[in-house]
Amino acid sequence: MGRRKNKNQNNEEDRNMAMNNNNNNQNHLRFQDADEVIEDAAETSNLDQSMCGCDLDDSDGKTSADYYFDSYSHFGIHEEMLKDSVRTKTYQNVIYQNRFLFKNKVVLDVGAGTGILSLFCAKAGAEHVYAVECSDMADMAKEIVETNGYSKVITVLKGKIEELELPVPKVDIIISEWMGYFLLFENMLNSVLYARDKWLVDGGIVLPDIASLYLTAIEDKDYKEDKIEFWNNVYGFNMSCIKKQALMEPLVDTVDQNQIATNCQLLKTMDISKMSSGDCSFTAPFKLVAARDDFIHALVAYFDVSFTKCHKLMGFSTGPRSRATHWKQTVLYLEDVLTICEGETIVGSMTVAPNKKNPRDVDIMLKYSLNGRRCNASRVQYYKMR
Repeated sequence: MGRRKNKNQNNEEDRNMAMNNNNNNQNHLRFQDADEVIEDAAETSNLDQSMCGCDLDDSDGKTSADYYFDSYSHFGIHEEMLKDSVRTKTYQNVIYQNRFLFKNKVVLDVGAGTGILSLFCAKAGAEHVYAVECSDMADMAKEIVETNGYSKVITVLKGKIEELELPVPKVDIIISEWMGYFLLFENMLNSVLYARDKWLVDGGIVLPDIASLYLTAIEDKDYKEDKIEFWNNVYGFNMSCIKKQALMEPLVDTVDQNQIATNCQLLKTMDISKMSSGDCSFTAPFKLVAARDDFIHALVAYFDVSFTKCHKLMGFSTGPRSRATHWKQTVLYLEDVLTICEGETIVGSMTVAPNKKNPRDVDIMLKYSLNGRRCNASRVQYYKMR
């Protein structure tokens, strides 16, 4: 997944969270601002194969899980997440402003990283917190817990949640920051669901408990020409074979809200407290209606999460009209440039599934068509997030 450079990030305006029905996602409930922390909180396709034919070469013997946990051993990735104030302060507010949920409760923190969520829970009055972290960051988390005087309240357990045994039969709360790019990249959600089924007491809660994936369409001529069309003529040589690969790889990037040319469509809502792991694979229809005459170069996916068990609704959005997060948005470039007129629709479906060989990767199949006054197009494209 590449990243765009020197792109304006005009994402400070809209802090609304979309809680939509299947008809339209324009009805928004406003979350409390993450910065408002209480003081004591300190017809053709681009791939002539099925999706499962896009596997990575793992000839070095390492699995995607090995690379995944290795990456979280370095402090840099944790610094990026901790400095994401939308992410971290939202969790802080959820915990500190809803102490009644945590007081004298046993908490399981899945994928604890540095232990920041566990520390929040301990400070909010949790009886005990079990912080599970598989990477070597677990060793640092233990030291952080000791340094801050919470060794009697927080137990750091190093290992995979699927392979550990907790010192207690059940927990009251499971908290986790499991979301990846495109919501499902890295497939950590399955670990949360495993922990829920094995250890969560009847009537216990999972935080966050709702996640929703959205889709919109953008004009992005300049960047598509720079990163995709570039391969058509490289110093006079045709390298379009690389263009095909570039089109298959979604771009993680911050999209300027002024690029959005259609409505935003709800694709999938996941109730973490009830869903099964199989629900991470799905096909969802979409209908994007043009808000103006424009060209469409890419579709853009983003997600919202919410904590509905709080005293009042809390959560955040990673959408282009919301304050920027480290998740940014996921841009899927189209082979076609669609010329669309106001009121015309792009209709289609998106199929999402973990890659069969490397389940932390995500395979995406996009079907779309436009039958407009100036443009008619119908195509299937395949993408792989890795």
